[in-house]
Formats: sequence, C-alpha cells, structure tokens
Amino acid sequence: MDTIAPAKPAAQSAALPFSVPSSRWDESVAATLSPAELLLYRSNLLGSDLTVTNFGGGNTSAKLEEIDPLTGETVEVLWVKGSGGDIGSMKLDGFATLYQEKLLGLEKHYGGADDDDKMVGFLPHCTFNLNGRAASIDTPLHSLLPFAHVDHVHPDAIIALAASSGGEAATKEIWGGKIGWLGWKRPGYTLGVMLRDYVAANPGVEGVMLAGHGIICWADSAKACYEHTVDLIADAANYLNAKLSEKPAFGGVVQASFGHSSSSDRAAIAADLMPRLRGNMTGARRKVGHFSDDAEALEFVNSAEFERLAGLGTSCPDHFLRTKIAPLTLDPTRLQDDAYLAQKIADYRQMYAAYYERCKRPNSPAMRDANPVVVLVPGVGRITFATDKTTARLAGEFYGNAINVMRGAEAIGDYIALDEQEAFDIEYWLLEEAKLQRMPAPKPLVGRVALVTGGAGGIGAATAARLMADGACVLLADRDANAVEEVRAGFAKQFGKDVVRAAVCDVTDEAQVSAAFAVAAREFGGLDILVANAGIASSAPIEETTIELWNRNYDVLAQGYFLTSRAAWPLLKGMKEQGGTSVVFIGSKNGVAAATNASAYASAKAAANHLARCLALEGAAHGIRVNVVNPDAVIKGSKIWDGDWRKERAGAHGIDTGKELEEHYRNRSMLKRDVLPADIAEAVYFLAGDQSAKSTGNMINVDAGNAQAFTR
Repeated sequence: MDTIAPAKPAAQSAALPFSVPSSRWDESVAATLSPAELLLYRSNLLGSDLTVTNFGGGNTSAKLEEIDPLTGETVEVLWVKGSGGDIGSMKLDGFATLYQEKLLGLEKHYGGADDDDKMVGFLPHCTFNLNGRAASIDTPLHSLLPFAHVDHVHPDAIIALAASSGGEAATKEIWGGKIGWLGWKRPGYTLGVMLRDYVAANPGVEGVMLAGHGIICWADSAKACYEHTVDLIADAANYLNAKLSEKPAFGGVVQASFGHSSSSDRAAIAADLMPRLRGNMTGARRKVGHFSDDAEALEFVNSAEFERLAGLGTSCPDHFLRTKIAPLTLDPTRLQDDAYLAQKIADYRQMYAAYYERCKRPNSPAMRDANPVVVLVPGVGRITFATDKTTARLAGEFYGNAINVMRGAEAIGDYIALDEQEAFDIEYWLLEEAKLQRMPAPKPLVGRVALVTGGAGGIGAATAARLMADGACVLLADRDANAVEEVRAGFAKQFGKDVVRAAVCDVTDEAQVSAAFAVAAREFGGLDILVANAGIASSAPIEETTIELWNRNYDVLAQGYFLTSRAAWPLLKGMKEQGGTSVVFIGSKNGVAAATNASAYASAKAAANHLARCLALEGAAHGIRVNVVNPDAVIKGSKIWDGDWRKERAGAHGIDTGKELEEHYRNRSMLKRDVLPADIAEAVYFLAGDQSAKSTGNMINVDAGNAQAFTR
C-alpha cells in the first residue's frame, strides 16, 4: 500500500519559533483500513509533519493479532518501524514483524548494560512470517511496554526540553506528572528495561521524556495514540513559545547581516566560498555541498551566543549522526583568504583526529572521514558537505533542527549537548559500523558534479542521464528556458530532485555563462566535469555563407566552448588534490573531416577541437583532463536535425529529408549502424570518469566508422 498522508507542512512558522501541530486524522480514510494499514496511516501522518519528526526519525509500533503461518494459531505480533526507514514515506514492507512472546522471552539472555549489542543479535530469531526487514535498535522500547500502540518521536519542541538543564522541571510544570522523565541512556535493550520498570513504578504516567533524544507515549488505539503524540508536542511548543517571548533567542543578534543584506549577496558569497572549501576537503571520496540562508540559520550565526553554542555540538543522536561532533565556524571577514580556509579545515581534521584518539575503544572501527559536515558563517548562513547531495541537504536540515533545539533549551535553562564519550560511542558503535558495512558500494560518480551545456537537447540530455545514473549531480544549462525546465523536471522524477538543477544559459553570453557556473557552485559546491555540448549546425555553399552565418557558428561552437571552459577553469583547478577533473567537448566528425557545403560549421568544430588540445596542455598541471567526442549523423533524438540542418544536408547529398537521409548516413558508415544520443553519452561517461584517468588530449569518434575521420 502506498503512503497515504498529506504533504509535509513546514516545521516552522513565520510567527512562532515552534509551530504547533494539530491532528490531521481523517476518520473517513481510517475507517477503510486494516489494523496494519492503520499503523501505516498513523506513521505516515506523523512522519509527514516536520513539526513532529525529522526525516528518518522516530518509530511507531502496534501489537496486532496474526495467524501464525506455521501453526495456524492466533499470535501477538509486534509491528515496528524497521531499521533505517522513514515513517513519513514508508510502506507496509518498512515494518519489522516479530513474535511478541519471543521478544518478551529474550530477557533471560540479558545480564546488564554491557549486553546491549548482544541483545540486538537475538532480534532476528523473533522474526514473524520470514519478514526480511531488520528490526531497529529501538525495538525493546516498544516490545517491553505493555501497551497496544506506541509512538517514539523527537520533534524540536520535545528535544528542546530533553536537552535543557531545565527540562525535567519544565516537564513537570507542563504536564503535572502525567509525563515522566528518564535520564540519558543510549538507545538499546537497557533503555527498554529502564523504561518498562519506570512505567511499572509510575502507573499513572501517559508518556516518558527520554533525556537527550525524545519522548515515548502510548494508547489503546491507533487514533488515540496519534492524537496523544500530537497533543504532547503542541503542549511543549506552546510552553516554549511563551518562554521565548520573554527574551531574545541566543542572547540577541550581534550584527544583522555582516554587510550581506540580501539573499543574492549571500548566494554569491556561497558560490565563491563553497568550491574553495570543497577543494580543501581531501579524503577517500569527494563532497557535494548544500547551502541554506533560512531565517533560523541566520538568526543563529548572527547571534551573541553563536560560538559558544556551536562549539557544544548537537544533543539528539539522530542529529549528531548526521552533523558530526561539532560544526566548523568561519570568520566572515576572512572568506577571501585561501590560506585561512585551508588552515581552518586542517585544524578541524586535527581536532577530529584528537577526539577519535581520546575516545576510541580497543575494538573501535578505524577513524572515518575527518572533514567537517556543517560549516557556519555569520552573515551568510549554513553550508553542509557530504558524499552525496541528499545526505548534504539532510545534514543541513538536521542542523536546522539542532538550532531550534538550542533555542528552546536555552529559553528554560542551559543547553546540554551529548557527552563527548557518549557521542563517540554512538558514532563508532559497532552496530552502526555493521550497518555501514552492509550498505551497497557507492556508484562510481557519487560526489562528482557535472555541468552540461545544451542540456535540453538530445545528446546533452542523454549525457546528463548517463552521468546521473552513476551518481553524479548535474546542472543542465540551455538557452531554451522551457525546454531545460521540462528536462530537469523529468530527471527529478527519475533520479530524485536533489541531483539535478537547471540554468538558462546562452553560451555566447559571458554573463549568462558565469551565472550558470555560479549556480553549480552554490547548489552543489563546485565542479568536476564539464561537458561542452551546446551547438548549432548550418549548411551553405561558400558563396552563400554570410558573415552572420559564419560568425554565428564561431560564436557558439568556438567562442561558446572557450567561454564555458574559461568559466569552469577555477572550479576545476581546485579539485586537483581529489584526483583531478575532466572536460569533454562534443565535437563532430566534420571537425576532422571536410564536409561539402559546411565550411562555417566544420571549421568552427575544428577550432573547438584544437582548443581542446590546447586546454589539455594547459590543464595537465592542474589535474584537468580535456578530451573530445566526435559524433556523426546523430539524427534520432537530436534537436539540430529537427531544423534546417536536415534539409540542408539532404540537399547537399541530393536525397529526401525523411527515412532516406537516415538510411544514407547509416549505409555510409563502415558498421552500417545508426548513432544515437545514448552512444555519445557512453563515450562522454568514459572520458568523464576514472576509467580514463590517464587520458587527455584525445578524441573518440562515435560515428559507426568513417575512414575519412580516422584521427592521425
């Protein structure tokens, strides 16, 4: 069954620091659902509301009666969100299903807190109906409680209470003892036992605050549990909003903008800064960036308490695992100082290595990537880096949650971050390491950013699709605004909205070219691959070749390739330490072989091909490889062949413009095969990636064989 919750509302409102959720339960929908589907409906409702929980956060459960497929008897089965899922988007197969009786019987194997990891190993033995969905570490919180329906969520308003020195007192003030309080304990079986025993000793409680990471509550029905959860969050939000109205957040704003008063100013600074930061983040894999200058981020980075609070790190394990031990903070007056930026990142890596050495256990996994994930810049906003765009975006959103938590926690006391050793033990938890090891190997181009000119055309779109299929982020640049947006929207559905952007760009316009590369820098953090593909084609005898026609070919095919390469160069140079970068020109068979009635087009293509050779010489010292793909007769799917070029080339050969033209080119080739945009894309993919890491200054002909075009 598909998810059935409405679209996610915003986590914040303009008027209140903490938005107050309200029930969206639709009884007309719920009445049609089975017990398991009701659990899914409740879960999707909770997870689709960012005032309730963040992406991937929280878990829900229901104890349902099922028929045992082996014995035919009715048994009680715990349906609980499986490991790694997202309650807002999950489907029924996202739940782990386990025999409740077997789960309760596991306690005979438990000897104390040191057995937490061992107890996780027993969960698969409790699986009901051969369900392959792995149970999460939070399963004991649900199985050991005697209630039919249980929700465990960590919205900002709740974590703000759970991460404040005044949180326990505030919990008593808000709920008058109906909601209990348990001190910090890492998720696992021991926390489940502590929770069960606390509830047994306090039979009147209706939920329990778990210090540091959320709230757990229960009810006898799916609807009652959902509404109870929403009501508790609303209570916390209203309480904190009242407290925040009494004093400025984070000690007040020090300076409103640091000279960067407009969003366009901040965007320009981010576009300039992000590639230079990215270039210094050396390691096993390249990074992709994400920038945000939302009101919450700016309020925080411009505040009096910014440095103190940022240095404490995050509190909730969900936040911490996404954002690392602490963010990197930068002096906004020194952003143009490359030596300063390099030193700040080096210092961060050294800090992280020292943290690892202080906290590591004898059996800890090897130290992971020491680069910062979150970079905070007063006056500018929040920048996050990760190995892929979605992870970078989510890290930024999680740090936004952390900012909100700090805001609320400081309103009622002092914000309390995770203890350093506890943070390390979560980050380097052997169970977490095992989960990471089970993940599939990343695709070859994950972490790479490409810009494709002529991205709305046949070859450009096919190339972009090929690069995204293997993990790259792509900016589509094209002069046709409607066409490039249509292609972007299609790719967003196919590959996900995070990995593709579009920019209107006429490659003959210097300002538009610069703006397109600025978009790539701001949206993804920089550039690794340039595919210069934007082109035109024209055919005319020399006597009929006008100055306008000649210049138009050279403007697009020679000057356009020059302008895009020049704009890309500083971004590409900065990635030398990460293994270098790649430029691929889409040339033409006519760039190496003479063509009848096409002197302007063929000579301009030849100029571009020679420009590529010059750039290969110039780029080698910077790790920039420059190569050329020479297509021929890419008729199907090509916009160039939809216009006058088809008629002109047919006229030059004295044949019909329809199937006869395609047959002519197919038969002219040595292999007697059509050449398609996807064929060109495969050659580009080869030259863009590590398979050709030792190739530069080369040409690959993709023309089904043409002896006249053999390179010499």
